[in-house]
Amino acid sequence: MRRSLIVWIAVMAAVVAAAGLGAVVLSRWLASEVEAPPSEGGRAAAASADEARKIKARLFYVAEDGVHLVPVEREVPFGATTADQARRIVEAQLEPAPEGLVSPIPAGTRLRALYLTEANQAFVDLSAEARSAHPGGLTNEILTVYSVVDSLTVNLPVLTGVQILVDGHEVDTLAGHVDLRRPLVRSTFWIDEGTPR
Repeated sequence: MRRSLIVWIAVMAAVVAAAGLGAVVLSRWLASEVEAPPSEGGRAAAASADEARKIKARLFYVAEDGVHLVPVEREVPFGATTADQARRIVEAQLEPAPEGLVSPIPAGTRLRALYLTEANQAFVDLSAEARSAHPGGLTNEILTVYSVVDSLTVNLPVLTGVQILVDGHEVDTLAGHVDLRRPLVRSTFWIDEGTPR
């Protein structure tokens, strides 16, 4: 009886020791496997790194002859998706022209919104200045429209067309000449490739 009791105590001691050792090993294993969620600082650093990334894009400005667009390669902030990249390209196109060139887009025009459809058509919603501050004339209107259409379709070939909206609404034209009631496709006819900058 005494011998059975000693054996039973020894077995129980071994079980308790094994359980304790197992708990220690398990806790260490779990600590090494579980990854801590990223901190706010880590997320901000990742976002900042994305914002710092740039791509080279071809943007379009009025050529010296006044009737063509001249391509200029400029650095544009990186966009993680096609829609984000399209926004960055249009925002860059709306910025003032490089020295010595003229922007085909009326000063003060802003990008209100940009949407992509499942058919990869872009809808670009510009502020009211795109119409109200437009100088008018067929050539000026063509250059305004195709600076937007071509900056998107040349840099993002996945896009099948671009429709320009103004102040959240579809418009017939900007200045009475170019039909904007449907998406327009790329047209290199208006681009002077002679001396890209």
